[in-house]
Amino acid sequence: MTYRVEVKNPCRCFLRSGMAENESFETADTAKAAAEAMVEQMERDFCKKHDFVLTRSTFAYTITIVPGR
Repeated sequence: MTYRVEVKNPCRCFLRSGMAENESFETADTAKAAAEAMVEQMERDFCKKHDFVLTRSTFAYTITIVPGR
């Protein structure tokens, strides 16, 4: 069984970052750690015009990039 980390609505900062929009992992814990690390990096390094919403489904963690408030 594989677990995915996927990014929805990639912004220009994300596209320039070289991060992958979809990645697969062997365990849920590994996928969760990777998704949380990606969100942390995006919050730290990106332009601050977006928010990053991390959600979990059965076999995936999805990071949705939304306009900032």
